[in-house]
Amino acid sequence: MPREVTRQTKAAPATSLLALAVGAAAFAAVAVGALAIGRLAVGRLTIRKARFKVLEVDELTVHKLRVLEEERAA
Repeated sequence: MPREVTRQTKAAPATSLLALAVGAAAFAAVAVGALAIGRLAVGRLTIRKARFKVLEVDELTVHKLRVLEEERAA
């Protein structure tokens, strides 16, 4: 009794490689976007030069500043 032999086509690996490349590009785009957002967030908090006890600031951008002065008990 003869057996039937079936062969798989080799087109599937090319499709999966294309899907893998598209997925890698999408992941890279998300990673670059996350880095850019993180850089913006950190950039808003940066004081470039500071020394405490006596505060010396070389460059500072403030959007809203509230100063509270407390009188110390003598």
